[in-house]
Amino acid sequence: MTVELTRDQARRIAVRAQLLDARRPTDLVGTVRRLTFVQLEPTAPLAPTADLVLWSRLGARYEPADLTTALEIDNSLFELALMVRPMDDLPLFRAEMAGPPKYEQTARWLDDNAEFRQDILDRLEVEGALIAREIPDTSIVSWPSSGWNNNRNVMMMLECMMMRGDIAVAKREGRDRVWDLAERVYHSDTTTVPLDEALRIRAERRLGAQGLVPVKTPDLPVETTRVGDAGVPAIIDGIKGAYRVDPAALDDTFEPRTALLSPFDGLIRDRKRMKELFEFDYALEMFKPAAKRQWGYYALPILHGDRLVGKLDAAVDKQRGELIVTAIHEDAFFDRDAVDAELRALAGWLGVELVRP
Repeated sequence: MTVELTRDQARRIAVRAQLLDARRPTDLVGTVRRLTFVQLEPTAPLAPTADLVLWSRLGARYEPADLTTALEIDNSLFELALMVRPMDDLPLFRAEMAGPPKYEQTARWLDDNAEFRQDILDRLEVEGALIAREIPDTSIVSWPSSGWNNNRNVMMMLECMMMRGDIAVAKREGRDRVWDLAERVYHSDTTTVPLDEALRIRAERRLGAQGLVPVKTPDLPVETTRVGDAGVPAIIDGIKGAYRVDPAALDDTFEPRTALLSPFDGLIRDRKRMKELFEFDYALEMFKPAAKRQWGYYALPILHGDRLVGKLDAAVDKQRGELIVTAIHEDAFFDRDAVDAELRALAGWLGVELVRP
């Protein structure tokens, strides 16, 4: 049976699934579990991406130190491939970790550098947790790349070993990841869910976090949005193509609020879906020359109810202790008082003064 939805209903399903309606979550780990992951992205004109995403959901009760505690002390969360995930989900990744590398080129490189890998394991065993620059490069064959990771053999080996489950991120020192043996970081009693079952569960949870997903969707970098046969088929009035929808999300109740979103927020990761559902024109412009930017270096999309209504161009001046608003680009009418209240809340959470033109 195919579910028929209006665009309004579809938008509300997407917003509720991402915990961006008025019924705010109250628990950090529960929030990450619902979202399935929170991306760690280093660009921070306002605050790191993970912190912005969690503040957008939890509000003033969220403190960045809470995330550090969950990752490094409580071990209720873990970091994998620059994403924060609930430790409860680790069993869903262990079978994939134990399997062969995804790419043949990577498999060959690892085979050629088996001694290099063992050197790292031995060093961590003896010396304890280390950052990348404390680990010597004993590779036999350099990483075959002409891009940004050319000749970064230690880092590439650490990344590969993390994805194999050999090592894990124990903590961070600034932006540096501190690496240790996985057995010292992960829970010792962690089980392994068989691969086919794990992939099915991950697809179901991914759909739950998005609410609804196009059947034909790009395989996005960082984390796919594809959900396979999870959920049930759906069509949306005015939108071509089929969707899959989470049956648990078919709830007509919706309590709106206003939120400022990270450019990497889960609601807008799939830009094609964003345009179809929200009819919103947006692109992250930090890689564009300043003269060619329409909305700003790191403009934050503004969610008002179930609509994306504008972009906030702002940055923090740490020396002056100010949140400086350069512009608010209005795509559609919205409640200025609600946006102003969210701006004041953001400045208060950041501990700076709000400065507006």
